[in-house]
Amino acid sequence: MTTYDDRASLTDLTAVVERVRESVEGVIEGKPEVVRLSLTVLLAEGHLLIEDVPGVGKTMLAKALARSIDCSVRRIQFTPDLLPSDITGVSIWDQQRRDFEFKPGAIFAQVVIGDEINRASPKTQSALLESMEERQVTIDGKTYELPSPFMVVATQNPVEMEGTYPLPEAQRDRFMARVSVGYPSAEAELQMLDVHGGVSPLEDLQPVAHAHEILKLIEAVRGVHVAEPVRRYAVELVGATRTHPDLRLGASPRATLHLVRAAKASAALNGREYALPDDVQALAVAVLAHRLLPTAQAQLNRRTAEQVVEEILQRTPVPATPQQSGFGGLGRGVPAYPQQPPRRL
Repeated sequence: MTTYDDRASLTDLTAVVERVRESVEGVIEGKPEVVRLSLTVLLAEGHLLIEDVPGVGKTMLAKALARSIDCSVRRIQFTPDLLPSDITGVSIWDQQRRDFEFKPGAIFAQVVIGDEINRASPKTQSALLESMEERQVTIDGKTYELPSPFMVVATQNPVEMEGTYPLPEAQRDRFMARVSVGYPSAEAELQMLDVHGGVSPLEDLQPVAHAHEILKLIEAVRGVHVAEPVRRYAVELVGATRTHPDLRLGASPRATLHLVRAAKASAALNGREYALPDDVQALAVAVLAHRLLPTAQAQLNRRTAEQVVEEILQRTPVPATPQQSGFGGLGRGVPAYPQQPPRRL
């Protein structure tokens, strides 16, 4: 694999993402936007919630993303009898040493796949809270750092209600984005029959990027410039969810942070060193909708959180610039009002 020095260009680094994207799309046919959002969350140091009906490839998407990167991967099958110690680990008494020895749990991996996360009890679900937010685990008063990069990819079925425990607001708020895979098109489904008819393509999937390359990409995303009007635009979008009459719970300040981070990753995927309002708009539904709680009246009127976010996007003015044509289009021109020159990555 190629190694990069500290002054590696963004173009060179995004070539790594292109390899990962092609690898994942070789398994998940006809869903390029879903694959792109997954990569955006990875580079933005977030966690991904994949929510959809059974059989559309939720777990396969998570596995394909994990196997495309040469890093440690652990899969947790969430069940009602799963214990918090199965996730975080446990201290066991060592007779020879006459001391407690810590046995790490499944969370000690760089990519953790949580399958059907809403089947575990709230007590077990809460074992993920510290690790997802602080990237550490505290057991018996001792704190253990988690490896880097670290990403939780969780799946859940929104249709089944028997034997499930809905994710609490604090848990959903820690996921940067929620994505629905959706049913494939007829052409993609025909192609799936050819590709998946014999053996699973996951068996032949090989890593196409090293963990240290992903760390370089994450570092590059951190350096993407976000002008003050773009930051203010993100704040206004999130603030509008807190006063909307159809919502009884708006998005948190963490949602604002996640939205800006995701916009920076989207800009990097487009080969830009600066974020645009387009990046914020494209990610607003995926980043904000799963954190919102509609009122009872809105639910009676069949108003979804996604529809509310779309309405807020239409009502919130997009930042105006002296050169709107250069600022508004993805990848064309440089923002007319950067408060500082975009930093070379």
